Amino acid sequence: MEDVGKAIEFYGLPVRFRDGDRFALLEGGIGLAGPDEHLTGSTAVCLKTEDLARAVQDLLDRGGALVRGPEAGPHETRAVLRDPSGNLFVLYSPGGSR
Repeated sequence: MEDVGKAIEFYGLPVRFRDGDRFALLEGGIGLAGPDEHLTGSTAVCLKTEDLARAVQDLLDRGGALVRGPEAGPHETRAVLRDPSGNLFVLYSPGGSR
């Protein structure tokens, strides 16, 4: 999806936080990084983790691929990964550059 608003409608969960078309956090801890974040070229599902470095390494050990990061974002530290089937997703932990 290329639109955060449409992604919010699709997932149908209440919005806890939204930063325009950059990012939205939904109930249940699901985040959506929009195209304005310039992470994946479309809206990507974001999954929260307390230990980003460890989570990235665990997924790499299981066949994932690091596409970008880890890097500080405006609200979080994040990394973009690709699962073994080719799907892009974002892992993030709280805290960022703002």
